[in-house]
Amino acid sequence: MESAAARETQEAEDPRLPAPPPSPAEPPAATPTQAAPRARPRLVFRTQLAHGSPTGKIEGFTNVRELYAKIAEAFGIAPTEILFCTLNSHKVDMQKLLGGQIGLEDFIFAHVRGETKEVEVTKTEDALGLTITDNGAGYAFIKRIKEGSIINRIEAVCVGDSIEAINDHSIVGCRHYEVAKMLRELPKSQPFTLRLVQPKRAFDMIGQRSRSSKCPTEAKVSSGRATLRLRAGGAAAVEEMPSEFEEEASRRVDDLLESYMGIRDPELASTMVETSKETASVQEFARHLDSVLGEFAFPDEFVVEVWAAIGEAREACG
Repeated sequence: MESAAARETQEAEDPRLPAPPPSPAEPPAATPTQAAPRARPRLVFRTQLAHGSPTGKIEGFTNVRELYAKIAEAFGIAPTEILFCTLNSHKVDMQKLLGGQIGLEDFIFAHVRGETKEVEVTKTEDALGLTITDNGAGYAFIKRIKEGSIINRIEAVCVGDSIEAINDHSIVGCRHYEVAKMLRELPKSQPFTLRLVQPKRAFDMIGQRSRSSKCPTEAKVSSGRATLRLRAGGAAAVEEMPSEFEEEASRRVDDLLESYMGIRDPELASTMVETSKETASVQEFARHLDSVLGEFAFPDEFVVEVWAAIGEAREACG
C-alpha cells in the first residue's frame, strides 16, 4: 500500500508524467453508476445483567468466551463473574439458555456470581437426579433436577447453581460431561460435598422482555429469521434458522444425551445431526463421530440409537 501511495504522489508532483486521458469506454470515477461496495452491517446486541443494570451494547465476538469478555467489559466486571446467559428473559429459565446460536433480535441477560454454599450429599442411588450443562467458558451448572431424586430432596440445591467443587476438588474449567462422569463414579453410601455458587437474583416479579427495542438501522439487520452461530474455532457466521427436521432431530438427540449421560447440550446435539448429513450408514456415522467428537467416547449402542432417532425425525418431518 505504501509503494502505491508513493507512486501516486510522484505522479501528482512530477510534471514530466502527464496524467493519462480518460477512456471513453469508462465513465468518470464520480459517476453514480460506480457505487462503493456495501460495508458488512454491524451486528450489535443489547445486554443487561440479569439482576438489574443499565442496557449495554456488544459486538465483535465469535465465540462464547469472547461474548462473556464483551459483556464483562460493558459492565466493568471480570468475565469469570458470569455464570451463564439467557435470551430474552432475566429469570433463571433453562429453556432460554444461550447456547451456540443467538437470534439477531435476541436480548442477552448475563447471570453473575451470587452467594457460595456447601451441601453434603449421600449417594443412596446410582443416579443423583441432576442434569448438568456448562456455559462454554469453564463453569458447569445444574440445568434440571429430577422430581423425587436425591438432589430434589435437598432444598439448598437449585436449578442454575454452578458446581464449583466436588469434595473440595475444583472442577472449574471442566466440561459438563466430565462433571457428570465424576458424579456418576462417586461411591454409593458415602457422603460427599458439593460447593455451589448461585446466580445473583433480583426483580423476579418483573415481566420478561420478549424482544429488544432496536433502533431503525439495527432493525434492518435483524430479520428474526437468522441467527449468529458461535463457533469454538473460527469466525461466527450468520445462518438461516434451522429447518423443521434439524430442530426435531436435535431435540431427540438432546433427549438421548440426557438419558445416557445426564447432560443436555443442544449444540452437541446439533453437531451430531450435522454430522449425520454427511453419512449414509450407521457405521459411517460412527466413524465420523469418532473423528469429530472422539473425546466423548460414545458407546456403540448409543450411536445406534442416535442414528435411529435422526432417521425417525427425518420421516416425521417428511
